[in-house]
Amino acid sequence: MKKMDYQNVRGTQDYLPEQEVVRRKIQRTLEDTFIAYGCKPLETPILNYTDLMASKYAGGAEILQEIYTLTDRGERDLALRYDLTIPFAKVVAMNPTISMPFKRYEIGKVFRDGPIKAGRFREFTQCDVDIVGVESQAAEAELMMMAVDAFKKLDVTITIQYNNRKLLYGLLQTFEVPEAQMNRVILILDKMEKIERATLVKELTELGLSEKSLQDIVQFLDARPTLKYFKSFVSKNEFVSQGLQELTELADYLFTLGIEKQCVFNPFLARGLEIYTGTIYEIFLADGMIKSSIGSGGRYDNAIGGLLGTNDSFATVGISFGLDVIYTAFELTGKAEKRESDIDIYIIPIRTEKEALVLATALRNEGNRVEVELSGKKVRKAMDKANREDIQKTIVLGENEVTANRYKMKDMNSGEEQLFNFVFDK
Repeated sequence: MKKMDYQNVRGTQDYLPEQEVVRRKIQRTLEDTFIAYGCKPLETPILNYTDLMASKYAGGAEILQEIYTLTDRGERDLALRYDLTIPFAKVVAMNPTISMPFKRYEIGKVFRDGPIKAGRFREFTQCDVDIVGVESQAAEAELMMMAVDAFKKLDVTITIQYNNRKLLYGLLQTFEVPEAQMNRVILILDKMEKIERATLVKELTELGLSEKSLQDIVQFLDARPTLKYFKSFVSKNEFVSQGLQELTELADYLFTLGIEKQCVFNPFLARGLEIYTGTIYEIFLADGMIKSSIGSGGRYDNAIGGLLGTNDSFATVGISFGLDVIYTAFELTGKAEKRESDIDIYIIPIRTEKEALVLATALRNEGNRVEVELSGKKVRKAMDKANREDIQKTIVLGENEVTANRYKMKDMNSGEEQLFNFVFDK
């Protein structure tokens, strides 16, 4: 028989137990933080109708190029979800009796046929929180505070960059950028910190903008503006006025919460997805070890109403954490190697497997995590495993211990042994 050359689909990855233990710890930390903020769990299908995922209220033209599509036996057009946002918006649209404000979290796999780089795969896990029904910037502030809390628990120092799509959109209107070119210009500006300035200006030039528009944008790039920069445009454009008002409100919340130093205004941040209507933000490692963001989000007030076929606005804001990219950060910083054993007690039987299983059951009933060595390892090799896996306590269970209804539990750090009574023959 010919041996098959097995390999993973490009952009997917297996996580062996020592890796998955760390990933699950990250996931539990995020989930515990979500619950602490009053978020309720939700689960949505991985498989969706293509019409939903390709809706103009979804990710926009850029993301549509990365959708995995398929058909079922009924020849219906289906797509794998590329994020958790639109499936969530669908749930709210389909369930009008949901009590508002509604705060949900969801952790699940998503799929994008996009570029692969450090921490970025084609099958990956997102950990999302969304809030519907809060119009003020308090919702954004709470989600940013949640991110700071979660990464503090993970011992990861982050910086959150934020901006407002209204601010950027309105400013470009005053620069007389044509509506047809607006989103392309915004996407190019979003690359400000990722590509060289000359390349960025070249991309803008190739759009065929007027000399005045191009000159105004270049001056904006060179200004490195703070929020004060936009005040002179307030009287000229309503979007700039709204965006500045919202960011001023947000900055006040961030100051009150004491996280203003970790949250930095970035006037060029745009976020690629067209879904966003207001404040947007991205989370980065403070040390810059990974250049891409490890989390992101923003306000998208038009999505739910759009899915309902109306122009109604539903105040909605969300944040998403990438489990895979956070794990990559753990690997790069060595945190993935610093882990405690997931076993409390390791029982090594010597021809006493049945009794060892009985003892293990009793110890588990007391709340311990117990592993019984069932492969027949010699005591020395089993002890080597206990040391290698940093297991704290071991029990060597021989026939003498079973006959005496007693066993010794050894602390692998101190070497101390404790004697316990246990009736094996019940």
